[in-house]
Amino acid sequence: MSLKNQKSQLVIIFVTVFIYLLGFGIIIPLMPILSRDFGATSTQVGMLMAIFSLMQFLFSPFWGRLSDKFGRRPILLICLLGEGLAYVLFASARTLEMLFVARALAGFFGASLATASAYISDVTAEDSRSKGMALIGAAFGLGFVFGPALGGLLAYWGHQINPAPYYDTSFSSLWVAGICFVNFVFGFKYLKESLVHVHDQGSVQEKLSFHQQHRSGRLKLLMSKLKMQTVGPLMFIYFLLSFAMAAMEACLILFMADYYKWGVQQTSLGFAFIGVMMVLTQGFLVRKVIPRYGERKVLLAGVFVFAFGMSGLVWSPDLTTLAITISLLSIGIGLSNPSILGSVSLLTPSDQQGVTMGVTQSLSSLGRIVGPVIGGALYKLQPVAPFVTSTALALIAGSVVIIIFSRIPVAGKTVKG
Repeated sequence: MSLKNQKSQLVIIFVTVFIYLLGFGIIIPLMPILSRDFGATSTQVGMLMAIFSLMQFLFSPFWGRLSDKFGRRPILLICLLGEGLAYVLFASARTLEMLFVARALAGFFGASLATASAYISDVTAEDSRSKGMALIGAAFGLGFVFGPALGGLLAYWGHQINPAPYYDTSFSSLWVAGICFVNFVFGFKYLKESLVHVHDQGSVQEKLSFHQQHRSGRLKLLMSKLKMQTVGPLMFIYFLLSFAMAAMEACLILFMADYYKWGVQQTSLGFAFIGVMMVLTQGFLVRKVIPRYGERKVLLAGVFVFAFGMSGLVWSPDLTTLAITISLLSIGIGLSNPSILGSVSLLTPSDQQGVTMGVTQSLSSLGRIVGPVIGGALYKLQPVAPFVTSTALALIAGSVVIIIFSRIPVAGKTVKG
């Protein structure tokens, strides 16, 4: 594939993933408030937040196998269409059970993100693979910034059109469905099949055999990676931070609704603020501090800034203080995650990069599954309990960083600090 065509396909897959994640960002702040209106307990709110990630975790291999057999393009198009239908169902849902069905379907079709990753691996050379994969991370960050902000504006617009109960959330959800359908049309017209370009990387049968070997020993593979010196502890830290962040996200919406009487619009804009802080941290601050201090110091600082910000949610007396603590935890997680992933990659042999990063992301997914459920259950007992728990998990992660500190790379450091 020519460099021009490669860049063109990467731009198209980036737009496809970004539009998909834009819809995801719009819907996230709506779910806890809407499910509460349908009589959900805080535990059930957490389960509703978790079911999407659970379905992604379970069905990513399924979509991956189908894309290996039938090609990336048809699978991505099917999933975009299915996502649109799932959001139509979400918009029409008037019971908690239907919300669960709609989110489960969205997660089932949303597992196609793994197919998007495979698409990128098909159209990029080995020396530019990491840069290509970073596009998904960038699309995720931008979707998380613009999605909640757009969701808040759509909810406000819907309320102005019709103040009837649930109209604003249905209005926003139907817009998400429309975004998915537009994305489907965009992909149908511009997205080309990528699998034909991988003949030099092994046959489809060889790839299927490789995936089958890793699926059959997933737990064994996970345990073997966790036992690796330094890499295993870093993966454990990544899991703890994902768990803490997911529990916080699920309960912060409930907390703001209960104590500050925030509705859909305010919550959406609040989440957009978190996204902006994370994007600024990862897009600007990380690029400045890692070359100066290296991964190990940035990771140590990031974890403890995150812990301090999380602890602030427990005692914040007003919105101003709350905004400061949320800023700190957003900066902390923004510093920590790139440092962890970069360190894991640096400590992993080149022929094991894909498997190791896959296991690392699986642990992050597991944190996003159990975090909201446990956080919701704790919120039912005491509203600040999820934040106390998340702070404790962050402090445990910080302790692990201290223990392995001397073994964490400083490869990104270019000047003395």
